[in-house]
Amino acid sequence: QCLYQSICHLILSLLSLPPSLSLSLPLCLSLCVSLVKFDNCQHSKAVDFESSDPNFSVRPDGSVYAEQEVANLSDPLMFHSEGGMQEPGDVFPRKHQRSSSANGLRRQKRDWVIPPINVPENSRGPFPQMLVRIRSDQDLEKGIRYSITGAGADQPPIDVYNIDPVHGKMFVTRPLDREERASYHLRAHAVDMNGNKVESPIDLYIYVIDMNDNRPEFQNQVYNGSVAEGSKPGTLVMQVTANDSDDDTTANGMVRYRILSQTPHMPIPNMFTINSETGDIFTVAAGLDREKVSQYTIIVQATDMEGNLNFGLSNTATALISVTDINDNPPELTARTFSGEVPENRVNVVVANLTVIDRDQPHSPNWAAQYRIASGDPQGHFLIRTNPVNNDGMVTVVKPVDYEQNRAFMLTVIVSNKAPLASGIQSSLQSSAGVTISVQDVNEPPVFPSNPKSIRFEEGVPAGTTLTVFAAQDPDLFIHQTVRYSKLSDPANWLRINRTNGQITTMAVLDRESMYVRNNIYEATFLAADNGSPPASGTGTLQIHLIDVNDNAPVLLPKEAQVCERASPRSRVNITASDADADPHVGPFVFELPSYPPSVRRNWTASRISGDYAQLRLRIPYLDAGVYEVPIIVSDSGNPPLSNRSMIKVKVCPCDDNGDCTTTGAVAAAGLGTGAIIAILICIIILLTMVLVFVMWMKRREKERQAKPLLIDPEDDVRDNILKYDEEGGGEEDQDYDLSQLQQPEALDHIICKPTGVRRVDERPVIAESQYPIRPSLPHPGDIGDFINDGLRAADNDPTAPPYDSLLVFDYEGSGSTAGSVSSLNSSSSGDQDYDYLNDWGPRFKKLADLYGGGDDD
Repeated sequence: QCLYQSICHLILSLLSLPPSLSLSLPLCLSLCVSLVKFDNCQHSKAVDFESSDPNFSVRPDGSVYAEQEVANLSDPLMFHSEGGMQEPGDVFPRKHQRSSSANGLRRQKRDWVIPPINVPENSRGPFPQMLVRIRSDQDLEKGIRYSITGAGADQPPIDVYNIDPVHGKMFVTRPLDREERASYHLRAHAVDMNGNKVESPIDLYIYVIDMNDNRPEFQNQVYNGSVAEGSKPGTLVMQVTANDSDDDTTANGMVRYRILSQTPHMPIPNMFTINSETGDIFTVAAGLDREKVSQYTIIVQATDMEGNLNFGLSNTATALISVTDINDNPPELTARTFSGEVPENRVNVVVANLTVIDRDQPHSPNWAAQYRIASGDPQGHFLIRTNPVNNDGMVTVVKPVDYEQNRAFMLTVIVSNKAPLASGIQSSLQSSAGVTISVQDVNEPPVFPSNPKSIRFEEGVPAGTTLTVFAAQDPDLFIHQTVRYSKLSDPANWLRINRTNGQITTMAVLDRESMYVRNNIYEATFLAADNGSPPASGTGTLQIHLIDVNDNAPVLLPKEAQVCERASPRSRVNITASDADADPHVGPFVFELPSYPPSVRRNWTASRISGDYAQLRLRIPYLDAGVYEVPIIVSDSGNPPLSNRSMIKVKVCPCDDNGDCTTTGAVAAAGLGTGAIIAILICIIILLTMVLVFVMWMKRREKERQAKPLLIDPEDDVRDNILKYDEEGGGEEDQDYDLSQLQQPEALDHIICKPTGVRRVDERPVIAESQYPIRPSLPHPGDIGDFINDGLRAADNDPTAPPYDSLLVFDYEGSGSTAGSVSSLNSSSSGDQDYDYLNDWGPRFKKLADLYGGGDDD
């Protein structure tokens, strides 16, 4: 045993372990790693030792042994001892010395020292599982109660840990999960039976030991990456990442990556590699070619335990690597030569189609072709457009070609891509080709050499004058054809063209002032047509610039004016001269009055204000009111000049102070003589007389109507007793009407079934109806009385006219009515009643007074 201990000391000295026994090297099972010495004041040899870590044990002689393989130990080990026999796992206070007042000896003051408690996660139990026993050295003297507080005890998560309050044993009640909570911090309390604190609360630290119970999880199940074709080995492609929920400071959470498979295996099975720690994927070999393999599928595996396939947990993900295109394939024309043909004078037509092959990615700049004409078209008749769908080149005519000048074109075409070729890639010999385009001859229309053609002539040339020869040329030099001319547009119908040679002659006088002339230019359009197959025609425009001659005399404005009869500044008329000709055949104009008749110059005078304006005014102080026609001669400045005698109608009238004509003066100025005025007055008098006679006749007729005797005595006429008032409607009791009582029944059934009330049974006699008198269309007022009396007699004698003889049936309403009986009413007159007071009520009650009072008419 002593030799074994010596070996342990030798090992410790060789390892140079610190006193805290912080072990960083793996320890073999049952290896002595240290010696623990303890000596108490009584020099007792019966000492028990206890370790805070179950991986180590302390034997009675103080030797520390490793009970199982330990990879790493970073926390210091705590060893506790107590004199006498102690239970395993007991934790007692560590003793601190303090002087005693009695015998000079030193007694112990004990504080709690609890080492950290390590509990492995996912323990299978059984539960509750004891972790440690907490004891106070005073539990032998008095009753102690233990308790714990903190998260995991009395705080969420609750009841993960509990403690035996009597014996101080602390238990874990269920399996722990480090990924949910890696550590717990509790506090232990010790009180006596009265609740008094025996020991100060002490901290308990419980660490959950990680177990490898979680697989690595990739962030994505499928990763997408790309790499350009032709990339060099070592090019970074993409990165995959997997996370492990276990402790990443231990092998449980240390993830390593590797590639399981690659599809396809071209050009080699291992084109890519992966960094085992970072997950970065790199290219290994050269030879990536998108045209051969456009995408690789790689299965990546992530394993924890630092990639140990025997003990680690694994997971897989898929990495899709697309090989991106570079312009490493130049476009190649499918043929060395192409051909086409085009009719002359045609544009925007495709004459040839160039096909090309490019193995790069379709519809990308590396694939899109561009065509260029290197030679053979110096005047730019052709342009090659690219078809965006199939990348073909369409040779298009953009400028008309002429068969008479070029019968064929030999073009050299070069094709390239929009994107430049990749470094080190050379153009192909098949990137250029020749294109032969033949021009087809067609019948071209005749062409006027100068179009439009301008000529100058004076206006007024007579009909039949030859103006010019407007001939066209046929561009078809290799075909002999005849050209014929015709008139297409001649607005004024002034011109004629010779059908054979195109000579233009006049049919009428040319007038510059015509409405068909614009800015002194007259335009006419002619047609030249050949006899080809099919016939072709061309148009030409002839512009005739007409030179002005003095062929229009000037005219005066206004035609009518008004002046006062007395000479004053207001008795003047401003006149203006205008001429349809152009300069110099217009103003300045000359204004003068004619010498005949003599009264013109005697009464009026004309003076020029400016070149185009003059003023006409009275020469004499007074001129009788009336309308005067004043002739004025105006001449232009042409060579020779032209004159015009114009008449101005001047109204002379009396004026007020403001210089305005009065009403009488206006009438007089209008040219009405005394006889016309008298005639108008006589007509007015006759009209008034007729109106007066008609009014008198109407009044006489009204008097005759009033003088006609009435049919009845005026005293008996009660028509004026009928007064009309505005009625607002009756009360609520007046609104409930039974209108059926006013209707003539057609049968008796509905009357018999009616509710209780007054019932009337009307039956119309079945006999011929009486004939009533017909009122004449234009009756005399005196016949109205006779007509009424005849109608009254006919109605009284008509048995078919309502009301009919009817039976009125009254229902008994019962006794107790507040109305008195009507049986006491008597229509006979008694002598005691005096009705003389009715005479005082006026003439309207006179008839009633006579009936009851015994008047004169009794």
